[in-house]
Amino acid sequence: MRYADPATELDVLRITNPEFASGMAPVHLRQFGRRSDFLIYWSERLGSRQVCHLDLKSGESRQLTEVPSLDVSTISLAPDERTVLFFNGPTLTEITPATLVSRELYKVPEGSTRTGFTQGADGSAYFAVRQVAGKSQILRATRQRTASVLEVDGDVDLLMMRPRRAQLLYRVNGLYWLLTTDGTNLRKPLKLEQGQTGRVLWTPSGRTLVYLHIPDDAKELIRMRENSPDEGSDKELAKTTQFEAFGSNADASVFAGASRSKASSYVLIMLRVTKREMTLCEHRASDPAMVSPTFAPDSQSVYFVSDRHGKSALYRIRVEKFVEATLEN
Repeated sequence: MRYADPATELDVLRITNPEFASGMAPVHLRQFGRRSDFLIYWSERLGSRQVCHLDLKSGESRQLTEVPSLDVSTISLAPDERTVLFFNGPTLTEITPATLVSRELYKVPEGSTRTGFTQGADGSAYFAVRQVAGKSQILRATRQRTASVLEVDGDVDLLMMRPRRAQLLYRVNGLYWLLTTDGTNLRKPLKLEQGQTGRVLWTPSGRTLVYLHIPDDAKELIRMRENSPDEGSDKELAKTTQFEAFGSNADASVFAGASRSKASSYVLIMLRVTKREMTLCEHRASDPAMVSPTFAPDSQSVYFVSDRHGKSALYRIRVEKFVEATLEN
């Protein structure tokens, strides 16, 4: 359904039916075809959460899986776009959309807990498994085998591959650590601005880590900051209209954010050069964290999630009038 946004009168396209819940994977996982021609997402269209493939040109959607316990935070399109990875309960599964053939790559041992998920440029999956109190193993899984990368003290609650580098970012007890994917060269924790840290996201080049710094005083604005691990620097990038979640376009020149303000529950874009925001549309989501605005690879559309019309649904707003096109390398 296409409608004019009440706040800006820009055209917004609702892609899925709000009579059943649908959503997207986390922003740091690959969801789009590199030509911006299809999208991998999840839907409860037939009663339970399943992985689906959406053709963004024809609008045709098809279900890829029939599993009992899909973890939607682990849906990831492989770099070669031939397969999709996800956890079905304790089982890491790979499916080929073209044939719907699936295979099990790893099963979390009984009594253990899995946390975090990310995928490398070679298709390897990384996640953490806690087997004993106070200890976690970061594992690397491929079709051939699963091996330990590193044992850490504490619970790993975030894993994120650093783009264009063989490095992993992980978080334990609120601290962010960086190590190479073979488990060596573990660095000291990144020196982020003291205080509460919200969403974090690598820029597509992998050069810097952008994150939301949330002040203790709720009346103060949430800042977007940028950390450069290689240079050891951390600086303010811009003030935001109380961003709860954000995404970056392909060259990190523009950011799309979802405001947590109830009075101004908008999806906005912010230009890095001017540090100024522009409202795209209302999201009116009951929880702004679900919105997760995400640029398509060509930077010509922003996709987001909202339950403003019922259950959570996917929406798209085109931004070619405001953002230059990019090509994914």
